[in-house]
Formats: sequence, C-alpha cells, structure tokens
Amino acid sequence: MNNILSWISENQQIIYIVVLMIFVGIEVIGRVPSVLHTPLMSGANAIHGVVIIGAIIVMGGAAKDNYLALILGFLAVILGTLNVVGGFVVTDRMLEMFKKKK
Repeated sequence: MNNILSWISENQQIIYIVVLMIFVGIEVIGRVPSVLHTPLMSGANAIHGVVIIGAIIVMGGAAKDNYLALILGFLAVILGTLNVVGGFVVTDRMLEMFKKKK
C-alpha cells in the first residue's frame, strides 16, 4: 500500500493532467455536431492504427520471459484492431445514410 501511495505522490502532476485531459475530451466531443462525426471517426481510426503499430513494436522488443508485457501487447493489438474495424463499420454506415435512395 505504501508503494502505491508513494507512486501517486511522485506522479501527482501527471495524474492531474490526465484527469483534466479526460474532462476536456468529454467536453469537446460532446459539443461536436453529428455532421462532423464521420471525419472525426476517420481520425480516430488513424490514431488507433498508430496504437496497433506501437503495440506490435513493444511486443517485439519485450523479453521472451516477460509474459505480462507480451499479454498486454497482444491485448492492445486485438482491442486496437477491433476498434479500427468497428470505427470503419460505423463510418460506412453513417456515409450510407447520406446516399440517395434508389
């Protein structure tokens, strides 16, 4: 327990920044009109593509006996891939809404 409390006190400024980033992100995303959702979704897909590449690089650099890093890297690759594919599916569906009906 003392290790956790000392880590929190050492990284207190970083924790404050992350919490503020969360609140700013929620405010910014909450005020986006639905017309801009598709371009923002495409940008989010590109960011998650970078996350996938980063996870692959981390997994490649991890030691063979570091199972925690390998498991977390593998989960990051799987979840990032699901997020990218899901984002493209949502983007495609939204673009279908703007096409004229036959």
